[in-house]
Amino acid sequence: MTPNVSNQYGRKLFVLDTNVLLHDPMCLFRFKEHDIYIPIITLEEMDAHKKGLTEVARNARQTSRFLDELLTSSGDSALKNGILLSSTGHSDARGKLFLQTEITGSHLPDSLPGEKADNQILGILLALSNQISDYDHVALVSKDINIRIKARALGLYAEDYTTDKVLEDSDVLYGGWRALDSQFWLRNGHDLHSWQEGGNVFYRIRGDDVRNWTVNELLCDRSQEDEFFARVVSIDGQEAVLQTVKDYAHVKNNIWGITARNWGQNYAINLLMDPNVDLVTLLGQAGTGKTLLTLAAALAQTFDHKRYNEIIMTRITIPVGDDIGFLPGTEEEKMAPWMGALEDNLDVLTGQDAGSTEWARKATLELVNSKIKVKSLNFMRGRTFQNKFLIIDEAQNLTPKQMKTLVTRAGNGTKVVCLGNLAQIDSPYLTEGSSGLTYLVDRFKGWPHFGHITMQQGERSRLADYAIDIL
Repeated sequence: MTPNVSNQYGRKLFVLDTNVLLHDPMCLFRFKEHDIYIPIITLEEMDAHKKGLTEVARNARQTSRFLDELLTSSGDSALKNGILLSSTGHSDARGKLFLQTEITGSHLPDSLPGEKADNQILGILLALSNQISDYDHVALVSKDINIRIKARALGLYAEDYTTDKVLEDSDVLYGGWRALDSQFWLRNGHDLHSWQEGGNVFYRIRGDDVRNWTVNELLCDRSQEDEFFARVVSIDGQEAVLQTVKDYAHVKNNIWGITARNWGQNYAINLLMDPNVDLVTLLGQAGTGKTLLTLAAALAQTFDHKRYNEIIMTRITIPVGDDIGFLPGTEEEKMAPWMGALEDNLDVLTGQDAGSTEWARKATLELVNSKIKVKSLNFMRGRTFQNKFLIIDEAQNLTPKQMKTLVTRAGNGTKVVCLGNLAQIDSPYLTEGSSGLTYLVDRFKGWPHFGHITMQQGERSRLADYAIDIL
């Protein structure tokens, strides 16, 4: 139907594309005072996605339930003047929902055939834009870049769904470290106290600089010959306590034969080995050592320290959340094609001792594999992991909802580590700003039991480093 145009000045009418509803069912209630319009073709496309156990299928079913609740609470008579979105208790949604109940459309250029769903939506958008004058504007909301481009080519408003974006620019995402300027010690040296405790050196600093710091942030001073690296342990107003980080670059501090090759790797190991840090996120380009360091820390704490009784590794399969049932074998056998990185790094970790025999290496690998379980994301709901080391690989491809599902699986004594590279997002509806990994870093920043580092320097090989720079 066509919305009632009376008294709409200053408000907007948003036409929702199918992918927005499949991405976030709660989008129905996130347009504040503005009205939303859902074409019939959108409902038909959504109906085709409702079967299955994927995240998209669950979102399609949830959207249908929301629409049914709105219709039930308002009655069919409300279809004429629009359904109040606040009728089901969502007080922030002060606009109305309009469903298409009659054939609406305008003639599109011959180059845009009308049988295609995207073009039908554009025809409806064009018709509404021509018929309605009292809205501030009528706009299409879609996650599909191409339909937004076509809409703008027709002179129509179109925009991305950005409500779930944590950041507009990933460059401002919390990096987990901060370089100290050359005047730092002059500003803060006069009120500085230091002491040793448990083999670590602590500093208490008071000053204006403290206000900009975050708990568990790494502070770096590389201007001196003796480089200074310390973690922010606590912050109280203008006072902070710092703790120097352990040097895992020294061979005597190796973990499963692995030593840190740069300061980013060193701090990552500090976070991975700290029992007081329950959640760690490691970001970085390919070859920075995220997976290798995490597995080494997991094995050391499982076998040597007996801190965890099992290592669980999971990653999302591409296409996102696709069912793995078509592959033969058990859950771990089905996940094996996606776990090449795990096998590659285990080969490195179990082959460290050059003097060991082939039989000894195979025995070590068999022992290690007995403690590592590979799980599919599709079967994580309802699980609780006690005293586990949970590794979430390729976490940049998770939505915020999927990330919440995984992190909330952690029981007592469980450590969760998320690995990812925001430059390698494979999901068609996620960006650097809306990725679940970005969401996690932004929301947990400052929690005393959370640690994060964006690793800068690749260590895979000179070929890999050069390829990253020039390709």
